[in-house]
Amino acid sequence: MTETTVGIGGAAESTDMVLNIGPQHPSTHGVLRLRLVLDGERIAAAEPVVGYMHRGAEKLFEARDYRQIVMLANRHDWLSAFSNELGVVMAVERMLGMEVPERAVWMRTLLAELNRVLNHLMFLGSYPLELGGITPIFHAFREREELQAVMEEISGGRMHYMFNRVGGLKEDLPAGWLGRARAAIADVRTRMDVYDKLVHGNEIFRGRTRGVGVLSAEAVHAYGVSGPIARASGVDFDLRRDEPYLAYGELQDVLKVVTRTEGDCLARFECLLDQTHNSLDLAVACLDRMEELPPGPVNQRLPKVLKAPEGHTYAWTENPLGINGYYLVSKGEKTPYRLKLRSASYNNIQALAVLLPGQLVADMVSILGSLFFVVGDIDK
Repeated sequence: MTETTVGIGGAAESTDMVLNIGPQHPSTHGVLRLRLVLDGERIAAAEPVVGYMHRGAEKLFEARDYRQIVMLANRHDWLSAFSNELGVVMAVERMLGMEVPERAVWMRTLLAELNRVLNHLMFLGSYPLELGGITPIFHAFREREELQAVMEEISGGRMHYMFNRVGGLKEDLPAGWLGRARAAIADVRTRMDVYDKLVHGNEIFRGRTRGVGVLSAEAVHAYGVSGPIARASGVDFDLRRDEPYLAYGELQDVLKVVTRTEGDCLARFECLLDQTHNSLDLAVACLDRMEELPPGPVNQRLPKVLKAPEGHTYAWTENPLGINGYYLVSKGEKTPYRLKLRSASYNNIQALAVLLPGQLVADMVSILGSLFFVVGDIDK
């Protein structure tokens, strides 16, 4: 004989409720699932459940040669395609001991900063949208279209540029491209005050984000959080300054590492906004330098079958959303023996486990949106 106890009326009020946000939900930027344990209106525990978009990119790297893996690396963060390509070709070049022509170095730096602006504009428009403000997203897409036009002209792609090659870039700039890029950047810079005034200056937006979702510097270090989210919590680290690559060593007078100490949703938005302004300044500085460079090659001649020598290396870059790293192991063949991808969003999203508990359910979307993640970058 078994005994069954049935809770009636007030007894049910003391029971915690488990709520699933996603895996298909307007606020999750993609196929992410959050398992929340609620105590009334407050979140008692949060668990990010990832893997719904996992495509096994790291295993696929082992079945592609060093030219083909650029395509695989391109896609995990679809808003940072150029920067994704950059990290993997830098890893292969380091294994080969290969020097990239100066013209290609400056072109890569310019395109990486334009890609950073495109990435940030998407979040500068979509984050207010998630909080109920529809206007900024239209402005963001207008600016993105203008910059995407010059990126498309040079590479042929709107999102997946496939313009990096081992040893440099696919081809040289089209005639007159520098002038068209300069005009597009100038136009975008004149309209950036939309985000300064319309969004950042909006009292409702500030009320929804100030003091909400505070991430401590200790949690940043514990979870390996990086990029604008880490810098908003006072962690002053940027690979472009601290371990310069490409032409960033010569741009230290223009590069400004934006930090805040509050660590809340508003601070994360401010870091993203100020970093966008600085990336436009860096792009202009790259254009100035490229106009002074003499004509020359933009890539190295490669053998028909490209093989990396036996060994291993790690190449990391300051991607728009944080640190992106590739650990490459070679056995001397034309394909990698192992290629481990360290993506920014994967680490950043784990911080939700400490960010959400204690917060109101109504603030969950504000916190989730302020982490500026791409689900493909989490799941790889």
